[in-house]
Amino acid sequence: MIQLSSAILLRAEGISKSFPGVKALSNVNFSLRRGEIHSLMGENGAGKSTLIKVLTGVHERDEGSFYLEGKPINPVSPQDAQNLGISTVYQEINLCENLSVAENIFIGREPKKRGRIDWKEMNRRAEKILSERLKIKIDVTKILSSYSTAIQQMVAIARAVDISSGVLILDEPTSSLDKNEVKQLFEVMTKLKNEGMGIVFISHFLDQIYEITDRITILRNGEQIGEYETKEISRSQLVSKMIGREWGENSNQENKNTRKEVQQVFVSAQNLGRRGMISPLDFTLRKGEILGLAGLLGSGRTEFAKVLFGIEKADQGVLTIDHQQIRNMTPKAAVDMGFSFCPEDRKVEGIVNDLSIRENIILGLQTKRGLFKYIPINEQREIAQKYIELLSIKTPNMEERIDNLSGGNQQKVILARWLATDPKLLILDEPTRGIDVGSKAEIRKLILDLAAQGISILFISAELEEMVACCDRVIVLRDRKKIGELDRTEMSESRIMDMIAEGEPIHET
Repeated sequence: MIQLSSAILLRAEGISKSFPGVKALSNVNFSLRRGEIHSLMGENGAGKSTLIKVLTGVHERDEGSFYLEGKPINPVSPQDAQNLGISTVYQEINLCENLSVAENIFIGREPKKRGRIDWKEMNRRAEKILSERLKIKIDVTKILSSYSTAIQQMVAIARAVDISSGVLILDEPTSSLDKNEVKQLFEVMTKLKNEGMGIVFISHFLDQIYEITDRITILRNGEQIGEYETKEISRSQLVSKMIGREWGENSNQENKNTRKEVQQVFVSAQNLGRRGMISPLDFTLRKGEILGLAGLLGSGRTEFAKVLFGIEKADQGVLTIDHQQIRNMTPKAAVDMGFSFCPEDRKVEGIVNDLSIRENIILGLQTKRGLFKYIPINEQREIAQKYIELLSIKTPNMEERIDNLSGGNQQKVILARWLATDPKLLILDEPTRGIDVGSKAEIRKLILDLAAQGISILFISAELEEMVACCDRVIVLRDRKKIGELDRTEMSESRIMDMIAEGEPIHET
């Protein structure tokens, strides 16, 4: 435990917050120094987002106090927090894609001249903020949607920095960025830190936490577990404190090594592809096998998964399922054949926000049975309760709206939806993205257990350590082409990266 210096910019003391059936925060303390990057760490549901929302006036706290530069504050809305110099940039970029970059930076604060918006001045100031403070030179008159996710993230930060006089909160800002884009963001964060800004950084990527932060505050089940200098706490200690038990970093590898070799082919493809999405490729997936798709963003991983499931129609090649040739795959046909698909973007393509946990869980099974074979409510409850218990979904009850759950628990609900259909194949596209270490471990273990039961799994992940820990084989993609395969004996993070970088062909298995 560290001793805090007197240079405290923001302080929270004894913060508590309850929702119906849930104690989200219990007597939490937190401090942010001027000119530091401080990470909030914890499993999904630990209270990180609730603390941020209470601090920025989204939720009203039940108990406790906030102090900014030693003076008590009481933000009652995000606008109120911004007026105090506290700005937040969330994981889902909350900007207007149909407006220009400059308009997004100054929306609601446009410079005026003779009662009208001074476009020339607004564009000049937007360019100045981006170039001088963030070292980015772009055309600020262009529509925001014409730029990459990384640039849009920088525009959101530019807006927040221009509003904020001291505190910047970044909630999962790197979840959609590639390695070079993360590097650019970290350069911006370091510059702002050196200017004296206090930055709260929330991320599930341990490498990033250790690269960029000065201190870490750990939350678990709504309580503060400790506050540490980043350089003084090891990764295994950090994870153990987050999940509340000792962490065995090699447990997944040990589980995988005990798995038996699988032989019987369930799905195979010859020359399967779609023009403009994925070049024709051959592949096989055996019963009870975990087959990984590895590659950088844009390599064709998600595109191939969508072609396989019938979301996108293959325009060449033959797909064979259980010895039956399929030439016109559709999502309905895929479900009927035992396929299930957990998409990369769970908020857009996975969960249905307005429905309860129970309703989200039974969606897949109801689709499989058909519109006119309604599942009785008692059966729905039995199914939902079964998978809530099986997957340890943290919720006060099954009728809670799914958008009230943490990201990790939302992911478990999507898994529950497809497990309820008794699948033969699970397509998992980034199933652990944006969730905490503890939930990741639970989902990885579940994947291994399902494969042991004979379910085939197509596994997509940007985290190569996760690939090596879980997969029996890995297909490596680059530029939307298959460049080779690695089996269990050949697999390593460095080997996969070498293939991606060099495009080296590897033997087929």
